[in-house]
Amino acid sequence: MTKSTSAKPSKQRKMLYNAPYHLRGKIMSAHLSDELHKTYGTRSLPIRTGDVVRIMRGDYRGVEGKVLRVNRKKNRIYVEGVTRQKVDGTTVLVPIHPSNVEIIKLNLDDKYRKEILERRGVGEKLKEAEERAEITPNIGGS
Repeated sequence: MTKSTSAKPSKQRKMLYNAPYHLRGKIMSAHLSDELHKTYGTRSLPIRTGDVVRIMRGDYRGVEGKVLRVNRKKNRIYVEGVTRQKVDGTTVLVPIHPSNVEIIKLNLDDKYRKEILERRGVGEKLKEAEERAEITPNIGGS
């Protein structure tokens, strides 16, 4: 049995707005930088807290910072250093849509993130990258 989908933009938007919580994380994906794309062999990954991103669109274009918070309910991320002054003088983080950013450094602390990369067929590339990261500091320290 195949699931039918609509080509109508309005229905596509409705599906995004009404998506269940457990699927929103996957929807909130962003492109990897060219360097990461070559390293890991995959084009995009879901954004996680701790990733370093570069904003590519909007008023904050060119700003790079660490992802402080991911809001699945509102489909927005909050980046370090992207703030706005409210009328009363308090500083608040500005929500950014994940499609407007590019991941420039991955947070690989989580074993599940590594499993995702391995499952996508880049296990060898991931191990090579880890080995290079381990070997490089030892050479400089000797």
